[in-house]
Amino acid sequence: MDILRIATAGSVDDGKSTLIGRLLYETNSITKDKIEALESASKRKGLDFLDLSLLTDGLIAEREQGITIDVANIYFSTPTRKYIIADTPGHVEYTRNMVTGASNAKVSLILVDARQGVVEQTARHLSIAAMLRIPKVIICVNKMDLVQYQESTFNAIKDSLAELVAQTTFVGQEISFLPISSLYGQNITQKASEMPWFSGNTLLGELEAFEYASTLAHAPARFPVQFVVRPMTEAYHDFRGYAGKISSGTFKVGDAIRVLPTGQESTIATIEKFDTKLSQAIAGDSVTITLTTDVDISRGNTLVLASEENAPALKDFSAQVCWLDHTALSPGKTYLLQHGINITKAKISQITERLDVATQTSTQGVDTLKLNEIGTIALRTAQPISADQYAANPANGAFILIDEFSNSTVGVGFVK
Repeated sequence: MDILRIATAGSVDDGKSTLIGRLLYETNSITKDKIEALESASKRKGLDFLDLSLLTDGLIAEREQGITIDVANIYFSTPTRKYIIADTPGHVEYTRNMVTGASNAKVSLILVDARQGVVEQTARHLSIAAMLRIPKVIICVNKMDLVQYQESTFNAIKDSLAELVAQTTFVGQEISFLPISSLYGQNITQKASEMPWFSGNTLLGELEAFEYASTLAHAPARFPVQFVVRPMTEAYHDFRGYAGKISSGTFKVGDAIRVLPTGQESTIATIEKFDTKLSQAIAGDSVTITLTTDVDISRGNTLVLASEENAPALKDFSAQVCWLDHTALSPGKTYLLQHGINITKAKISQITERLDVATQTSTQGVDTLKLNEIGTIALRTAQPISADQYAANPANGAFILIDEFSNSTVGVGFVK
């Protein structure tokens, strides 16, 4: 079965943890002893119902405060596919955790409290989903039970959300709207008896029906070399292979390749996966490639197809960045930029704009980017990096910025 990665997002108390607990409960993904422990914990809290949020809030501070702080990966499955949910925080100060949790997601669940409607965090979460190019976004209007399941309330929020989505830079991403009550299981795995006016699918139905056709196999071919294989045994005395995971595109036996950044060229002799020889390998495959000639290749080099005319070698470029550090980003400062396994120095020459996520407008010519702010920067690296535009090739278009003194990750960037 395939695995679908999901990221949750929402403001504080929008019900993310309860929603995930409901999904686990109704797909029979909870063991009997956990259900019994859940019943006991709910009774101790004086509740007359199962507090399903306790299934996901693992930290003591989370349980005491009733909020989500850390990113937790939760697993469940149905007869048709497996799921991994990144349960991410809703507080604005934990935006960096949400970016991290959503970075590999194919579906984003954005929750909106039916009583509150669209708030600033909703706009922030939509901006991040758009920035990360998450293929499917399901906006769940939760707590419909607290507004008497009124269709007019849902439609008003949906209209506000549609305006916000139109202002956000979504490109080729699928957006859907869903009224739910995670506390009572309405429209989670079963159709809502209280909302006969809604003719759409349930949340689980949306997830089960979603087909993600990876575009990475058709993106430019990129093979970052992780390890040079030299067994030096009697059976494999002259063997030299290059092991790694194909980040995008397709490589075939007989393809002419070029090594970045050196520019050397050769031809693929074999593609091997354990003891099996393949005729080709696509994005996501972990393989060992051998070449017909000996060329100087080491860990950190990237193999591309020689037929590609403009293989990436970026030194001066712009990028969208989400700032993750308490110390603000300011032009003129030097950081370490890590792309894949390669690290080089990078100097920020300019902050060209800062995004106001609440209004989806940009402010030009700003001096700083503060914690959790999103903006566009211009930077120059000491050594070229083999990165693509993130929009064209997400697997090869992201990087992180590291403070060279504290070694802390201070920003995540997406090549523009």
